[in-house]
Amino acid sequence: MGDDSEWMKLPIDQKCEHKVWKARLNGYEEALKLFQRIEDEKSPEWGKYLGLVKRFVTESNAVAQLKGLEAALVFIENAHVAGKSAGEVVSGVVCKVFNQPKAKAKELGTNICLMYIEIEKAEVVQDELIKGLDNKNPKIVVACLETLRKGLSEFGSKIVTLKSVVKILPKQFESREKAVRDEAKLLAVELYKWIRDALRNPLQNINSLQLKELEEEWVKLPSAPPKQSRFLRSQQDMKVKFEQQQGQGDHSDGEDVEETVAAVDPFELLEAVDILSKMPKDFYEKIEAKKWQERKEALEAVEALVKNPKLENGDYGDLVRALKKVVGKDANAILVSMAAKCLAGLATGLRKKFGQYAGQVVPTILEKFKDKKPLVVQALQEAIDAIFLTTTLQNVSEDVLAVMDNKNPSIKQQASLFLARSIRHCTQATIPKAVLKPLCAALIKQVNDSAPEVRDAAFEALGTAMKVVGEKAVNPFLADLDKLKLDKIKESADKVEVLGGKKSTGGGGAGTEKKPVTKVSAPAEAPPKSAAHPKKSTVSASKPSLGPPKKGKPAAAAAGKSKKSSDAKEIAENELAPEVCEDLARGVLPASCLQQLDSANWKERLASMEDFQRAVETMDKADMPCQALVRMLAKKPGWKETNFQVMQMKLHIVALVAQRGQFSKTSALVVLDGLVDKVGDVKCGGSAKEALTAIGEACSLPWEAEQVVSMAFAQKNPKNQAESLNWLANAIKEFGFTGINVKAFINNVKTALGATNPAVRTAAITLLGVMYLYMGAPLRMFFEDEKPALLSQIDAEFDKTRGQTPPAPTKFTRKTGGAVEEEGEDAEEAEDDGGKPDIMDLLPRTNIGDKITTDLVTKIEDKNWKIRKEGLDETAAIISEAKFITANIGDLPLALKGRLSDSNKILVQQTLSILQQLATAMGPGLKQHVKALGFPIITVLGDSKVNVRTAAMTTLQAWVEQTGMKEWLEGEELSEELKKENPFLRQELLGWLAEKIPTLRTVPGDLMVCLPQLYACLEDRNGDVRKKAQDALPMFMMHLGYDKMNKATCKLKPASKDQVVAMLEKARSAVPAKPEAPKAAGKETSRAPFASRSLPANEEVDNKPETKKVKGGAPAVRKPPSPSEDAPTPPAPSKAKDSIASKKPHAKGKAAGVQQGPAAKKPAGKAVKDEEDKTGPIFILIPNAKEQRIKEEKQLKILKWNFITPRDEYVEQLKTQMITCFAKWLFDELFHFDFQRQVKAIGVMIERLESESEATIGCLDLILKWFTLRFFDTNTTVLMKVLEYLKLLFSMLTHENYSLTEYEANSFVPYLILKVGESKDIVRKDVRAILGMLCKVYPASKTFPFLMDGTKSKNSKQRAECLEELGCLIEDFGMNVCQPTPAKSLKEIAVHIGDRDNSVRNAALNTVVAVYNVCGDQVYKLIGNLSEKDMSMLEERIKRSAKKTVAAPAKPTAPERTQKEHPANPTGTFLRKPAQEDPNKLKIMYRTYRIQSRQNAHHSDHPSIPKEFQLDLDMIEMDTKNVCDLPDLVQFKLDELLEPVMIPEPKMRPVSPHFDDLHNSTASTINFVISQVASGDINTSIQALAQIDEVLRQEDKAEVMSGHIDQFLIATFMQLRLIYNTHMADDRLDKRDIFKLYSCIIGNMLSLFSMESLAREASMGVLKDLMHGLITLMLDGRVEDIEEGQQLIRSVNLLVVKVLEKSDQTNILSALLVLLQDSLVTSAGSAMFSELVMKCLWRMIRFLPETINSINLDRILLDAHNFMKVFPKEKLKQLKSDMPHRTLKTLLHTLCKLMGVMILDHLSMIENRNESELEAHLRRVVKHYGNQSGPKSDRGNEKSGSRSDDRMSKAKVSDILSEIFKKIGSKENTKEGLTELYEYKLKYSDADVEPFLKNTSQFFQSYVERGLRVIESDREAKTRIQPSGTLPQHSVESSLGHNEELNPAVYYERLKILRQRKGLENTTGIGTDDEPQQRPLLSKPSVASSTDMLQSKLSQLKESRELYQQEHNSHSPTHARSSSPAANLDDLKKRLERIKNINKQ
Repeated sequence: MGDDSEWMKLPIDQKCEHKVWKARLNGYEEALKLFQRIEDEKSPEWGKYLGLVKRFVTESNAVAQLKGLEAALVFIENAHVAGKSAGEVVSGVVCKVFNQPKAKAKELGTNICLMYIEIEKAEVVQDELIKGLDNKNPKIVVACLETLRKGLSEFGSKIVTLKSVVKILPKQFESREKAVRDEAKLLAVELYKWIRDALRNPLQNINSLQLKELEEEWVKLPSAPPKQSRFLRSQQDMKVKFEQQQGQGDHSDGEDVEETVAAVDPFELLEAVDILSKMPKDFYEKIEAKKWQERKEALEAVEALVKNPKLENGDYGDLVRALKKVVGKDANAILVSMAAKCLAGLATGLRKKFGQYAGQVVPTILEKFKDKKPLVVQALQEAIDAIFLTTTLQNVSEDVLAVMDNKNPSIKQQASLFLARSIRHCTQATIPKAVLKPLCAALIKQVNDSAPEVRDAAFEALGTAMKVVGEKAVNPFLADLDKLKLDKIKESADKVEVLGGKKSTGGGGAGTEKKPVTKVSAPAEAPPKSAAHPKKSTVSASKPSLGPPKKGKPAAAAAGKSKKSSDAKEIAENELAPEVCEDLARGVLPASCLQQLDSANWKERLASMEDFQRAVETMDKADMPCQALVRMLAKKPGWKETNFQVMQMKLHIVALVAQRGQFSKTSALVVLDGLVDKVGDVKCGGSAKEALTAIGEACSLPWEAEQVVSMAFAQKNPKNQAESLNWLANAIKEFGFTGINVKAFINNVKTALGATNPAVRTAAITLLGVMYLYMGAPLRMFFEDEKPALLSQIDAEFDKTRGQTPPAPTKFTRKTGGAVEEEGEDAEEAEDDGGKPDIMDLLPRTNIGDKITTDLVTKIEDKNWKIRKEGLDETAAIISEAKFITANIGDLPLALKGRLSDSNKILVQQTLSILQQLATAMGPGLKQHVKALGFPIITVLGDSKVNVRTAAMTTLQAWVEQTGMKEWLEGEELSEELKKENPFLRQELLGWLAEKIPTLRTVPGDLMVCLPQLYACLEDRNGDVRKKAQDALPMFMMHLGYDKMNKATCKLKPASKDQVVAMLEKARSAVPAKPEAPKAAGKETSRAPFASRSLPANEEVDNKPETKKVKGGAPAVRKPPSPSEDAPTPPAPSKAKDSIASKKPHAKGKAAGVQQGPAAKKPAGKAVKDEEDKTGPIFILIPNAKEQRIKEEKQLKILKWNFITPRDEYVEQLKTQMITCFAKWLFDELFHFDFQRQVKAIGVMIERLESESEATIGCLDLILKWFTLRFFDTNTTVLMKVLEYLKLLFSMLTHENYSLTEYEANSFVPYLILKVGESKDIVRKDVRAILGMLCKVYPASKTFPFLMDGTKSKNSKQRAECLEELGCLIEDFGMNVCQPTPAKSLKEIAVHIGDRDNSVRNAALNTVVAVYNVCGDQVYKLIGNLSEKDMSMLEERIKRSAKKTVAAPAKPTAPERTQKEHPANPTGTFLRKPAQEDPNKLKIMYRTYRIQSRQNAHHSDHPSIPKEFQLDLDMIEMDTKNVCDLPDLVQFKLDELLEPVMIPEPKMRPVSPHFDDLHNSTASTINFVISQVASGDINTSIQALAQIDEVLRQEDKAEVMSGHIDQFLIATFMQLRLIYNTHMADDRLDKRDIFKLYSCIIGNMLSLFSMESLAREASMGVLKDLMHGLITLMLDGRVEDIEEGQQLIRSVNLLVVKVLEKSDQTNILSALLVLLQDSLVTSAGSAMFSELVMKCLWRMIRFLPETINSINLDRILLDAHNFMKVFPKEKLKQLKSDMPHRTLKTLLHTLCKLMGVMILDHLSMIENRNESELEAHLRRVVKHYGNQSGPKSDRGNEKSGSRSDDRMSKAKVSDILSEIFKKIGSKENTKEGLTELYEYKLKYSDADVEPFLKNTSQFFQSYVERGLRVIESDREAKTRIQPSGTLPQHSVESSLGHNEELNPAVYYERLKILRQRKGLENTTGIGTDDEPQQRPLLSKPSVASSTDMLQSKLSQLKESRELYQQEHNSHSPTHARSSSPAANLDDLKKRLERIKNINKQ
């Protein structure tokens, strides 16, 4: 008992494994109870026992085993994970249970196996049971057989695979054990129930006695097929149906039987035999022997082999050719019959695999039918019938048609009989109209043949066709036959029994319809007909012609028999006598009208026409005698009417009659001649064309076109001919090209082309252009013999329409619904058949079969490659000469096939070229050669040489264009190709399949055969093969479905299966939508009244599988039009078209399908209701639903939303939650496999976001979860739509002040962060924008840990972006966001400084720098210990970045980075690159730019316009106090890039002493190299740029470029244009090469513009073009697609700054003004382009105070004058943006402020000042502050010479300090303000700033103090100062590294700082000298510089002008420096040393 007490305490699972059997027994019992209690099949509890189930069944103790089996059975039945244990458990059952003596154990074991089958593991169970049959223990074998039998009996043959069972069955009959034999017998009986006679062949070799016993048992079986009685979990709907049928007494119709019974092909159960290896070795020698006995021996050997019912696939080409030769040429009838039998055996044994040889054999057999010997004929019939089953009617039709005109009646008879037999095997779908039409035409000829046997055979063939495809389809081709022959055909049709034994029911096509449908549609047929067409019975159904009228009656009778058929007939009538016409006209027209018709007075005739028109307009359609009316109009004077008004009325009446009446072709022939005669009339031509168009609508355009053209060219009037052709061209566009018989009028068009009248030629060419739009290239073939000049005109017309799509028809021929429907079908059939069959039929084709002689074939197969080449050359010449050929090419296919595997690759390529030629020449007839020649082309794709593979792919594409894809996908050939383990072949073939399969609507079922090979490719050792296989997966899934493909993985090894299933899951979300059904152009628009009937219902079911509610055969049968359908019905209005569009076919199909019965209106109403439902709310707001979901997740009742990749259980859980909160239709769309449907659903969600914001928030957790699933999709379209919605969603949440819950954030944010590492830059930008918005609805401190987790990713892009975001968070929100602690977070971040990836390192460094900016040196403690290398990198980065970021306020901002334009943010971009870095290294760019872009984006009022482009309009409007002030513009942070202003160089620059020598030797070389820069070859250009860069980098050599700058810049921007227009658009070029070229160009430019002397040589025009090219490059959206696109754009930004800075200031300012003018004039110009130009202008304006003296103001004002002349003030204000106006205004104001009244002296270059408003504007501005400010030099000089005291008045001090603090308070100018305050305090040490600080916050005060301290420490730390004293103090770092030498200015600067710090008051001289430096470059110039200037405006103006003259005479802006007292270096050093000594004391 002690032992018992021990194991009793153990958990259940441990008890089950205990060594004591009682413990295990107890464990099994408790497990059984536990399993019965667990309700959730997905409970985690099941997982504990998954590995123990095998122990349950293999228990060694018999008692415990029984309990274990019971527990195992319950486990398998209820556990979701049970399927994983199927293999091991069933194996255990077979080995350890089936051998037990207890029946109970065996029963439980069997039930376990059957339960596994029920849970979808049938294949695994079956495999284990079949393995058990090899066990030596007979008990196990018996039990396995019994279990197999029970499985088959209960689940049926669809679930249990019969092939493997049948294969092992004969062996069991040989067993020694009687029990085994008896069980095998029972299994055989069960098998027979399901597959009937298919079982006989596999069991034919068992013991005869046993077979006899089986036969006796089989006879006893009921004839009714068995039914599946137990169902899989996925078949529960079938189970319910079965139970209902059982409850109703087991009454089920035939349909259900068909569904239940799986049709098993006996052929599939057979083993294939390889006969090629068993053939006699001397067969080919004997078959060529002269003695017939030897030939007979050879044939006997083959005949014995082909009796095997199933043959192994192989190369039977040689054998077929040998047999064909015997059939065709052997004179011995016995041998011919034997060879035919061999061919029949081959076809039967190979089935579809023989199809590739069918095209070679069929013509020979048909020709051999001339032999009348019964022995031969019978053998040939058997052979050709067997061969037909391996191919299609379409493939053999050409061969049959070729012998139909043979003189030998036996051949014609047998060909017709062969057709009759073949058509019986076809269906309506497999006989397209394109095939049926020529066959019927040929058979109709045979009907009139003199030989009675030929006629009878033709009748039989036509009757069979009528039976199979329906009378309606055949009748149009039989219109010319008399009643007797028609009756005979119908009689033949009645006798025909098609496959399935269905008899004809009298009507055409009835054989294909099901009886229940006929019953439903019959009563609905009569009423509408009688109502709509009461006089229809008087109308003949025969084809209208001028023949005898007798034919009308029989056809009318036929129409009475079948009204469906009569619907398709056009209206036709007999020609009426004049007297009859007059009588009919009197009945409907007023008497006066008829009397005045031929009056001599035109007014009376006109009155008569008016009465005529009124009568026609009021006449009823049914009562209108059309022929009589038009004959009255033709009454004298008829069409010779001289008065144009009367004639116009006549023509209008003809159009009215044609439109309103039942207008026949007979009536049309009465008027057409007259209409054609008037079509060229100037006044009446328009009315004549309208009448012709109306007749086209009534009688069909194809017929009318033929008549009109022939009548026009029967006349000699060129005007009529030209206008007739013009009308026809326009009519074709209106009606479409369907049915147009080009052959009928092509000769007349040729006549027109040769006409002397140019109008006729032009009209003919125009008509050809329209025809080309529909026909394409084949049309040109008709005119190749024309003169070259004319041909070039035709080609020019064709070029106009090339690539265009034909317009949708706006008019159509009025026929009944049935006719429209038929036309629609025909169009679809034509399209399905692979192109334009009617057009291809027009081309004359040559039969080259006779030219493919035996000698030619021998040549092609010769051993000598030169002779083989000769043969191929001859073949190419034959095809080229024939141009278009028939499908008969003799033995050429086999010969060419051999050359495709030729060892000589040149011959292989030549053969491929011939095959391309063959494709073009043969057209659609190529289909029959796909098997023989097409698949060998695919084999060539495996060639090791790229050029051969490329040629093979080109050939393959050419073939597919002609044949379509169906033939390629049928059979196992494709699978065989994929089996070959050739990586080249696999990747090329899979790539081709992935491209082609998505374009198909349907694919043959044989595609399933390719799945094992596809799965093998997924695990191929070659990476390219694996990738191509993965790309192909979604395409296969599109047609085969996920379930089928998933099921096909069962045969894979477990490891492979897991991998493949994961890939299938991934591909599942990327499955594209199936293409829509092809529609005739304009079908929907032109046939709107018949929309409900024109689209076949079965097509709707194909496109929309959901329409399963339509039962029976209803969808396949069309109903005659009801009265309600006759009226045109406008399309239903829809508010949300996008969201509803995809549902429309569903609604239509539903209505069309159900309207067969009496309750037709209900479904139609329901369909409308479905559409209306979409206008309702898309989200259902359920109170507390979200809270309940949160609660359930906390309690672990549902799965927590946490996964690496989403598994099925998560998706199912989300579906369950969403179904209650989402509209049903939206739910369906969101979870649809078609990504386009998902995109539309998101579109609807975007539309409803604002209107349903409350409900959206209520379902927010579910919405975000669904979006996380989309993050795992690979479809970019869906992802971009998701991100678009998320941005709008978070914007809405921010507006609603909603805060994201922990539950919502945890299930969304981690997955969003995954996408920040996306490879596509546009995705990353959107994700970053969303992350920025996230901080507004979710605390940044909680977002921080998610980003920290993101830095641990393996994706370097994700790590880098997460680090960037962390830096942004720290900068925006301070150190408090760092969770859990700053120290821990910083340590983890600092680790990434040593990352291998450069971008990650930079991001980590930037983040640490951001921390440094917030907490200073404390950062070194926080980051912990770093390696020496990492620490040095960090210190260097901090040193470089500290000064740039210290002034940034720590104010939290929320970034809005949603712009889709380039993030061309110069503030961020320009600041990043230190001056000493190499400009060519584009990758070393400024990663920290994002941090600053976040700040700038936050202040942007216009998200689409970068901040630098915006003016502070509010401040300008508010600033009314002082009109002199400039607008408060955004300040650029470009301090370090500024260079000292230089005086403009004279135009005649001094020449270097070495220049002449250098020039003589190098000028030509430089010119040559520069010319190569603009080369179209990228490599050439790069090499040239590299050479120039090498020159520019060496200062001593750079001089040689002088004089070539303009030339070099022109070449450069020409190359930029070439890249933009050509290279970037060329997909063949590698984008990395283009990036390299861009890098070289920008590197050269940066080097060039770093040298001011060279940069200033650039002329204005060249600079204008250069700036245009650079700005265009910045705006090029395609640059983003390049991997380093962003860095490229930043480099261009840097280059633009260099150009603006270093170029001649006059030239660049002038260039920008002209460029702005051009961009505004060009309407097509981008607004962004203009804004960027203005941005550059603003920068130039900002630095005008420093550059004004170097600018030629006369030129600038001339350009401003020209600008204002083109854009006066009023025109400028009319522009969309007022920015150009403000830009120009600011430029002029700045110039006036700087120059004062002197500006008016610079208008000398303007010839006529009155042409613009420039002068007036300048005078107005000068008037405002001309007296307040003079030139800058005046102010400077006056200050230096007129004042001794540098103190300023208190009012002035107050103004200056106010301005400085205003800047500090501005985010953009805070750094500048602090710098100015620091310098102000240095200069005026006694200045009191306390009054300005006391009213501010403590934060602001501490911020100012800290900023001043940082500036002070920074300046003290600097040991290297810029070389030039002219640079401002605050831009010192921009010139570091240029010159290490210290000049006097350095000491002077130090001295000044030390003196002021010690309070020494010697500032007068210093202030005088340093005054220009006191105003920062980016600040606004002060209005006045001294108080003395305010004393008197008059005296100031006088003084300023005098001083200006002095300054003007000086060329140096630093002239004042020459008088500096500190100029002496020694003196400065002494003074500095003295001050240092004072400090020490």
